[in-house]
Amino acid sequence: MSVRNVFKRAGVAAGALAVSAVLVGSAFGCTAMMAGKKATVDGSTMVSHTADGWYDHRLQIIPGRKWDNGATAPVYKNLCYQTIPIKPLNKVGEIPQVEETYTYFNVGYPFMNEHKLMIGEATWGGREELYCDNGWMMIEMLEVFALQRAKTAREAITVMGSLAEKYGYGDAGEGLCIADGDEVWLFEIAGPGPLWTSDSGKPGAVWVAARIPDDEVSVIANRSRIGRVDFDDDENYMYSSNVKIFAKEMGWWKEGEEFLFNKAYMPAEDYAYSPVCSRREWRALDLMAPSLELKSTEAQYPLSVKPDRKVSAEDLMTINRDHYQGTPYDLAKTKAGGPFECPVLYRPNRDQKPEGTEHTYWERNISIFRCSYSHVAQSWSDLPDPVGGVLWFGLDQPLTTVYVPVFCGVTEVPESWATGMRHKMDRNSAWWAFNFVSNWATIKWNHMIVDIADEQEKFESRFLAEVPKLRDEAAKVYGKDPSKAVSMVTDYTEEAMEEVEARWWALGDELVGKYSDGYVMTDEGSQEGAGYPTWWLKDVGFGATSNPSDPK
Repeated sequence: MSVRNVFKRAGVAAGALAVSAVLVGSAFGCTAMMAGKKATVDGSTMVSHTADGWYDHRLQIIPGRKWDNGATAPVYKNLCYQTIPIKPLNKVGEIPQVEETYTYFNVGYPFMNEHKLMIGEATWGGREELYCDNGWMMIEMLEVFALQRAKTAREAITVMGSLAEKYGYGDAGEGLCIADGDEVWLFEIAGPGPLWTSDSGKPGAVWVAARIPDDEVSVIANRSRIGRVDFDDDENYMYSSNVKIFAKEMGWWKEGEEFLFNKAYMPAEDYAYSPVCSRREWRALDLMAPSLELKSTEAQYPLSVKPDRKVSAEDLMTINRDHYQGTPYDLAKTKAGGPFECPVLYRPNRDQKPEGTEHTYWERNISIFRCSYSHVAQSWSDLPDPVGGVLWFGLDQPLTTVYVPVFCGVTEVPESWATGMRHKMDRNSAWWAFNFVSNWATIKWNHMIVDIADEQEKFESRFLAEVPKLRDEAAKVYGKDPSKAVSMVTDYTEEAMEEVEARWWALGDELVGKYSDGYVMTDEGSQEGAGYPTWWLKDVGFGATSNPSDPK
């Protein structure tokens, strides 16, 4: 029996259910973007992430510290699910601790540390034969160790690659966008298959990393994006020693063929045109580089492109909020969007789908209702660490959130942003303020989204104007009094969070009152009927069940 078939059978026996769940989930997973420092308006490097699922939304700051000789660090599975009661934290072992760890910001997928190292995430699944239940490391655990132990993107990749190879990678295929103030990298990793053990003498992971050119932008949306690897270019590529050997053993690549990482390690149907994923790749690249006239139905897009104009944090926020407005793929403008043009459509169960559509899904927007949080992170190489990195953080789905600036020197956030569960409404949790507004808006979307967008603009335009001034002022103060600079950015972030949260709870109440019982209440105290558009009334057969002779 070939190596490939052994792996295949073992994978089916040991992990098929887990893999199938991951693969189905990956089609509905996250979107992440990258921008080099010469591709941005302010010289920052940028990465973004929409955490599209039930992930831990709580923003918690984990202090760095020095450790005694012989100290160990715990390794967990289910770390990203700690607001899901039925997925308890699972400790699988301990590894040697380093002498000093750095402060990092923990959420479902940890995203920033005190040295302005930033991370975004997107699952890509990979072949089922890659799954390895014996592997200790999950992607969020690797992110923790990277943020605790690294100051640069290259260091982070080295930390994660070496730990995954030594202790085994137990997750599905994953991609991480990693930025320091100088460089942006895309790191992609997959497991070594179900037969791997820690005493096998073989690497416990397959991984590759590609540097995004300084003047270009990129996106990953649940498909592996790294294709060609230049094995002679260590300035722009990093990889595990087994990256070609394993693919050859499995029959996914052979000598004489061009080696493409994504073609080797993704199923053929994912490498081909895959609208649930490739459409988002097209949309992000097309919005940043429309002159390329990329087609929306291509199987593969360039890993990175030069944007037509330099991009800003606000641009990436806008893309995070995208639902294909102005294209044929905007569900809000179809019958599915209903009379109030709502782009929020829930996932039908398989037994509910019409015959022949069992493997079909709604058009997959970039902004999606089940998003736990999203961010756009910026890092500047020429500024002191505490003020040289800012992460724009938004709870719940991007379309209806407010992005609040969080400097990497921040030492505290309001308790309501660091706590809260998801299975019960909780007015002491900031997440629920945004989730309530998002859900209520679906009742009369094209009316309410105008009110929501007005409030977003008020806050974000102010923050976007204030943050550069505060950043520069705090940088000057840092040279004389570092603790004062830290206090400045901490106070600003805390006040911004508290203000936005209070306003969003109030906005939710206002929307309930303004759009109740099918009416729109005016400021003067009168009500206007929202009604329905004529096309929709015709489509649903308005009047078909009414008898003209019935008494009025």
